[in-house]
Amino acid sequence: MTDAPARDYRGTVFLPQTPFPMRGDLPKREPGWLERWERIGLWDRLRARSANREKFVLHDGPPYANGALHIGHALNKVLKDVINRAAQMSGRDAEYIPGWDCHGLPIEWKVEEEYRDPKGKHGGRGKDSVSVLEFRAECRAYAAHWLDVQREEFKRLGVAGDWAGRYATMDFASEAAIAGEIGKFLMNGSLYRGLRPVMWSPVEKTALAEAEVEYHDHKSAILYAGFPILKAAAADLVGAEAVIWTTTPWTIPANRALAYGAEIDYAVLVVDAVAEGVELVRPGQRFIVAEALIGAFAKEVGLAAFSVTRVFKGTELAGAVAAHPLRRWSGAAGGYQFDVPLLEGEFVTTDAGTGLVHLAPAHGEDDFHLTRAHGIAVPECVGDDGTYTVQAPGFTGLHVFKAHDAVWAALAETGHLAGRGFITHSYPHSWRSKKPVIFRATPQWFIAMDDANQIRAKALQAIADTHFVPDMGRNRIGSMVAARPDWCISRQRAWGVPIAVFVEKKSGEVLRDQAVLDRIDAAFRAEGADAWYKPGAAARFLGEGRNPDDYEQVMDIVDVWFESGSTHAFVLRDRGLPVPADLYLEGSDQHRGWFHSSLLESVGSQGFAPFKAILTHGFVLDEGGRKMSKSLGNVTAPQEVTKQYGADILRLWVMNSDTADDLRIGKNILGQQAELYRRIRNTLRWLLGNLDGFEEAEKLPHAELPELERWVLHRLSELDARLRRAVADHDWNGVYPEIHAFCATDLSAFYFDIRKDSLYCDAADSPRRRAARTVLDALHRCLTTWLAPVMPFTAEEAWLARFPSEDGSVHLQDFPAVPAEWRDEALAAKWEQVRGIRRAVTGVLEKARVAGEIGSSLQAAPVLHLPPGAMDLLPAEAWAELCITSGLTLSAGPAPEGALAAEGVAEEMAGAAARFAPAPGQKCDRCWRVLPEVGDASRAHPALCFRCEAVVESSPA
Repeated sequence: MTDAPARDYRGTVFLPQTPFPMRGDLPKREPGWLERWERIGLWDRLRARSANREKFVLHDGPPYANGALHIGHALNKVLKDVINRAAQMSGRDAEYIPGWDCHGLPIEWKVEEEYRDPKGKHGGRGKDSVSVLEFRAECRAYAAHWLDVQREEFKRLGVAGDWAGRYATMDFASEAAIAGEIGKFLMNGSLYRGLRPVMWSPVEKTALAEAEVEYHDHKSAILYAGFPILKAAAADLVGAEAVIWTTTPWTIPANRALAYGAEIDYAVLVVDAVAEGVELVRPGQRFIVAEALIGAFAKEVGLAAFSVTRVFKGTELAGAVAAHPLRRWSGAAGGYQFDVPLLEGEFVTTDAGTGLVHLAPAHGEDDFHLTRAHGIAVPECVGDDGTYTVQAPGFTGLHVFKAHDAVWAALAETGHLAGRGFITHSYPHSWRSKKPVIFRATPQWFIAMDDANQIRAKALQAIADTHFVPDMGRNRIGSMVAARPDWCISRQRAWGVPIAVFVEKKSGEVLRDQAVLDRIDAAFRAEGADAWYKPGAAARFLGEGRNPDDYEQVMDIVDVWFESGSTHAFVLRDRGLPVPADLYLEGSDQHRGWFHSSLLESVGSQGFAPFKAILTHGFVLDEGGRKMSKSLGNVTAPQEVTKQYGADILRLWVMNSDTADDLRIGKNILGQQAELYRRIRNTLRWLLGNLDGFEEAEKLPHAELPELERWVLHRLSELDARLRRAVADHDWNGVYPEIHAFCATDLSAFYFDIRKDSLYCDAADSPRRRAARTVLDALHRCLTTWLAPVMPFTAEEAWLARFPSEDGSVHLQDFPAVPAEWRDEALAAKWEQVRGIRRAVTGVLEKARVAGEIGSSLQAAPVLHLPPGAMDLLPAEAWAELCITSGLTLSAGPAPEGALAAEGVAEEMAGAAARFAPAPGQKCDRCWRVLPEVGDASRAHPALCFRCEAVVESSPA
């Protein structure tokens, strides 16, 4: 016993110290980091120090400058930013030029709404009351406003880029370049004007691209109509009615032919009786329908009894001619007296309907091509507003979507309406107005897919040569390109880049003159595309020697998908960036949008794809998997997330999600991400606290590190390889969840827990503590740089907390080079078994804790039974250190009954088990281990163990 007074040893322990706070307080702190990066010129410094590096170019697909950002924008830009930052930190020069799509219908529609609104700033005077130049100026101002709003919102998300040098499709240089790209197709012969059905919006009065169309359920009228056969090879067919079924009754006035399948079996069906209440069909009528569809047809039109007089192959219908079912309609004044020929069509099936298809050449792709192949004229029965023209006698002025009653009544009068009703089915709608669209043949400008330029063939080869993430995107875009028609690039609107070409009125030939194109280019670069609309423009561009009265100046604008598809020409090539770009990255809907148009435009103008790789992500849904909408109240706005949680939390959500699939977000999911963030932040804080005062001289060479430290470095080498593989192939799914799991499981719950004793209580120069701090240094450098792409604000804070600097930044660092010697597969295999056995020990300790036998694992000294072959895995003191106990006894004997067996270990480790035993001795006042030596150390420090006594005695007073 001793008379020495009790001492407080807390001042002798190396407790963690760091200015890095536990709470991130991101919403308040993040804006300050943005200001700092701006102040130190971070982006320009990165470009300067990367001047001699290999370029990495992720070409930005331009978002639309129309409204505040939504969560899909945030997902897209964050994913791009992570990839750019990671490429930069991997040794590339990641020069990122953000851009905006500024032309087109959505903006024009919004500005038109302002003109239409009687209470708006224009007083309801209408768009047509002002010049096209004044209207275009309104559109430009609208786009410029939202471009600026979105730019600041993207910057708030921590997205790094050349914001000062951003591109916009409405910049004068951009408009000139887009017109120039059109000129290339003009000069190589692929641009032509032709008549063909296109998707047409009667509301917006313009053609639409496939990417501007979305499908919704729609209630459509249907009808069955009979076309009386006037002439046929077989006499028994004359007088019978060839029956068609359609979901577009409004196209009946535009009918000019019927189609049949040559190998389909058709039947002549005689009506014997009709069901009660049926008035449209009559006993004695003879119908021609596909044999396979007789049952469905009879049920739909109400046949109570019928007989089949003959079955024949479709080939017998060759050369047959029918009458239009409205031929005898009193309301048409003889307007439907033309013959309706029956034509063989490969597209005819027996999937539904009657096996016969009515052809309205102006309103269907198959209809158009088959009738044109037989020299049948294409009538213009429907105007640009969706109402019938004079070429639809009896219906002129009626809107097609309100025409079914009138068509039904007209067919009923002639006796050729066999059935009518409604059907709900998926139908194309304009994505802007949300109104249904129609197919309508109008003169439009097209780019040929299969002429001498061979765009389709070249595009399909380019798809085969492109790296897709995920790979399923290859088949999706490939099937679209393989099946698509010629590209309709004209729109009948005002806000956009004009298709700046001239057509000679006399010959109808388009003018191909490079000098004219050069004059247009110079004017557009100086004045913008508005130059096309200024007085005297035709004479100015045609030049001397041509009379502008002899030429039509085309006033259609180009499809906005052509505009955005040609951005590679003025964003990459004109700025000296490599072409093709390393990566295009957008949502999966862009297989038919930007990826598609960019591919066709680039292949057509320069012969190769504008990208080496394509990465696609899914859409964002609410927590229940529903599409977000204001009416449902389930919208998660990125602005609100950054305000409540901070941008780093939103960015972490992106990178913790499987971005190849649809993502979900909401209050609970964001709360989970905040918890994940807290764990990562605590890991960084623990590292910083235990690296306080660390100097390079403390480092130990790899060969002198204990196995536990070498195992941690091996895990770092595995994560480094995973990260670099993602940088190379652009597949980031799972990378940051692995890093989080490493922080939470391998570090916080294992390595940190074990090494706390050494870091806090060993002597400052002890090899074990130096080894741990050597690894902590590597961990800090790796984790802060690895996390910098996804958590740029937090990583910057964690870097500067250790390396304070007025102008330093983690974003000026590269990912640390991981030495090859860190990789040790044999060590990793051994420690997998060690950790499996350790779980048996910790399981026993937990049972003892629950039973009240101990309060802390340091009160235990368990017995670990190992098979003979495992006795050399680790010495007993190493097992005690690993299990955070004050002692541990190894036993080669079989485990007694009640011992807890290790599970999931290798076969040679079978039999490993642990049983509880209390630690003998007293608790050390400094390290809290329970040891027999406590009390026997010295009269000066009777409450300490030998280790702690030596440390205290050697420390300066």
